[in-house]
Amino acid sequence: MKVIVLGAGIIGVSTAWHLLQQGHQVTVIDRQPDAALETSFANGAQISVSFCEPWANAGAPLKVARWLLRDDSPLLFRPKLDPHQWRWGLSFLTQCTDAAFERNVRQLVALGRYSHESLKALVAQTGIEYERLERGILHFFSSQADFDSGADAAELMRRHGVDRRVLNRDEVLAVEPALRTFGDRIFGGTFTPSDESGDARIFTQRLAALCRERGATFLHETAIDGFERAGGLVSGVQVRHLRHGSTQTVRGDHYVTALGSFSAPLLRPLGIWLNVYPAKGYSATLKLKRPDDASVVSLLDDTRKLAISRLGDTVRIAGTAELAGYDLGLDGSTARKRCAALVQRYEELFPGVADTREPNFWTGLRPSTPSNLPYIGRSKIANLWLNTGHGTLGWTHGAGSGQALAELISGKRPALNYAYCGGDSLPAARPRVVVPAPQGSRG
Repeated sequence: MKVIVLGAGIIGVSTAWHLLQQGHQVTVIDRQPDAALETSFANGAQISVSFCEPWANAGAPLKVARWLLRDDSPLLFRPKLDPHQWRWGLSFLTQCTDAAFERNVRQLVALGRYSHESLKALVAQTGIEYERLERGILHFFSSQADFDSGADAAELMRRHGVDRRVLNRDEVLAVEPALRTFGDRIFGGTFTPSDESGDARIFTQRLAALCRERGATFLHETAIDGFERAGGLVSGVQVRHLRHGSTQTVRGDHYVTALGSFSAPLLRPLGIWLNVYPAKGYSATLKLKRPDDASVVSLLDDTRKLAISRLGDTVRIAGTAELAGYDLGLDGSTARKRCAALVQRYEELFPGVADTREPNFWTGLRPSTPSNLPYIGRSKIANLWLNTGHGTLGWTHGAGSGQALAELISGKRPALNYAYCGGDSLPAARPRVVVPAPQGSRG
């Protein structure tokens, strides 16, 4: 079959790769001049299966209320006259129960583990290099209360078969000695050795190049203006070249929407109302002045909700979420404060290790759902498929999401037990594949 994939980020390119593996013809359409130049460009770099925790939990509403007036808060909700924002916010509140949290964790961890296995198989097959570090992820806490809460979260993850270990301060410093200058302010941590990190942009662009070698067509610098319909199906996608303005209709047998936050507005004219809203995230990439003193284990700073990942001779500090629409600006007062906070925190943790004079700031729109569960599967239009809404976990869930959707389009039932869209029309389930818990897990 001929499949048209809309979007060339980690989700779209992973989908394209697995569709090619299934024997289909693939065309990928994206408005940027290359793959992975939007939300996949400079994210936190973590493959964080063990930290697939939904934002919505019983304590979230109080925290969000406390953070409303803080420009540097980890989660910033700026109310707007936007019905889609309010719909998202009210749905988020319905997910802030213990039962919903447990249900969502189960799905996110299952998708994360499936996707990690898919990624490892893909890398073994292709040999792609992308500043990969298989050193695990270390989550450290700067107060006793936060450490106690983190230990409870680790126990929850262990119940789902994740080897997330609780460490005291000395054990934290043994895992990552570079934290020693901040050690007196660390109360403990959790550590998952099976997690890893790497540059999502490099990976995606190199995977796109392999897709081209296998016959995929990439239409870059091409805007997607809408769809044509015939007989209850999508019959074509209307596109416009951004440099010379020419228009055309690209036709295929099936169509995949993998446009992140922009999937929702594109599909509304078709009567498809995805509850996806952009969460503006920030990152700073710094050159290292003293690489030998920098961390090599990927870190999560609980106090500031930041991810810190080593990428060769640079370090990436990423985090925060701002629910304020589709603005990508870095020049506003709020954006400047949030960017400055990233650099300031890194200097507090690792004084003098990085060159903070010329930080490379970036922002991207994470396509977030109230439950943090992405839309994967068939839409209400039989030949239009969804792979979007991955929030902060697009890099973690990208390979598996692409594999699962490619199998669904091919008429197969993926091994992953997940709440796919269009579940009533999915093929009969294959025997479920249960991934054994990592050695040492108490789950």
